[in-house]
Amino acid sequence: MGCLGTLVSLCVMWGLVLIHVHGKSQNKTRNLLLIIADDAGFEMGTYRNKVCQTPNLDALAKRSLIFNNAHTSVSSCSPSRSAILTGQPAHQNGMYGLHQGVHHFDSLDGVRSLPAVLARHGVRTGIIGKKHVGPSSVYPFDFAETEENNSILQVGRNITRIKLLVREFLARNKSRPFFLYVAFHDPHRCGHTHPQYGSFCERFGDGQPGNGRIPDWTPVYYRADQVQLPYFVQDSVAARNDVAAQYTTVSRLDQGVGLVLKELRDAGYEDSTLVMYSSDNGIPFAGGRTNLYDPGMAVPLLVSSPERDGRRGEVTYAMTSLLDVTPTALDWFGVPAPARPPLTGRSLLPLLRREPPPGDARAVFASHSHHEVTMYYPMRAVRTKLWKLVHNLNYLMPFPVDQDLYVSAAFQDLLNGTRAGRPLGWYKTLRDYYHRPEWELYHLKSDGDELRNLAGSPDHQAVLSQLKAQLHGWQQATADPWLCAPGGVLESTGAYAKHPQCLPLDNL
Repeated sequence: MGCLGTLVSLCVMWGLVLIHVHGKSQNKTRNLLLIIADDAGFEMGTYRNKVCQTPNLDALAKRSLIFNNAHTSVSSCSPSRSAILTGQPAHQNGMYGLHQGVHHFDSLDGVRSLPAVLARHGVRTGIIGKKHVGPSSVYPFDFAETEENNSILQVGRNITRIKLLVREFLARNKSRPFFLYVAFHDPHRCGHTHPQYGSFCERFGDGQPGNGRIPDWTPVYYRADQVQLPYFVQDSVAARNDVAAQYTTVSRLDQGVGLVLKELRDAGYEDSTLVMYSSDNGIPFAGGRTNLYDPGMAVPLLVSSPERDGRRGEVTYAMTSLLDVTPTALDWFGVPAPARPPLTGRSLLPLLRREPPPGDARAVFASHSHHEVTMYYPMRAVRTKLWKLVHNLNYLMPFPVDQDLYVSAAFQDLLNGTRAGRPLGWYKTLRDYYHRPEWELYHLKSDGDELRNLAGSPDHQAVLSQLKAQLHGWQQATADPWLCAPGGVLESTGAYAKHPQCLPLDNL
């Protein structure tokens, strides 16, 4: 039952729920464990991959609502993590690209992130693993063991170290409700930074000479001829070897998730903790990460509720965005969402009890501006169950390729095959991949691979106009600085302060 009378403010402050048992009230502290993988896709049994072994994630899925229409709001690491932790798309919170090196991007100083808001309401916050967002003033955590004060390999891939850090956080917790964010660095590529450990760091900690040993990890190895290729990865030996290495790293991630959930259980928090598992974006292959096609946008999502009426082992096809994570967390702790700026995501807690009505026609939106600083290719997208509209604002330039993908065996295979004029075994050509039209419209029911662009079809102008209007409305609601691009300039100050307008450039 909800908090009553004068207890409302106290309950919100401490994340408490009043449970009435035989006429008496007992306090139950609510907690939240958010697990985010790095560049993980659907390589797990729950999502019908019959090769990659993920028994711990599959066990979590049996206790969870399984989302089959979950999407990131941006297909790039730091921007996605900023959106997850603020409920604001990257173009609104200011994390336009990767928070790294001399070209780092930061969220705007005035942004109020989830850990900051929860801390004001008495919730203890912790982060273990990959942070990759900033500044620290916007993303403060009470307990922080990240790449900022550790080796990312240790806090993001060493599952024994991660387990011990989770144990330390939970042991310090005592009576306060907590929000713990465990951000694995697996299965991100590492061949560009740590080539000695393999393309996906699949040899890191495997016990072989020079690799160290992770005590809690039992490596699982795969052959190239075993892997289950997604449609957007070419069928070649090089690509298959890449995917086989990825599977080994996914298996380490899976074992790490099992260790984290065991620590939660052993500490006595399993029955009071909402558990969420997802990935920041799609897998790092051409067509995946950094793209707003489904291989870049679609992500796994498992949400396990400790509530008695929580759905378990069921599947929902409701349209869902990772912009929903912050509203869900606030709802879970009974903390009001900020009035300004209003969040465009929505709480997933009602879905954990029942499906939305049949008429629910929700759309989800995506906003990508940079990955690396040199990868300026702003895109906006709106997706429904049937349709996807992508607006490529920088369409006159070729689509850029990120550093770690470029040196990978899979991409080099595409590049060298194209240069030699060999068949690629791929679903498109590199020329098609690099050069894109301004507008791309796809009917996902008949064209799930997003290959037949209907934006120029006379028969589809009505749906095109409708989706353009929806996308434009979302951009307005989220104060998108790119609202008028590429054909105009947004004037919003001086004479236009009360009535911002897009003024044409006559450049098209």
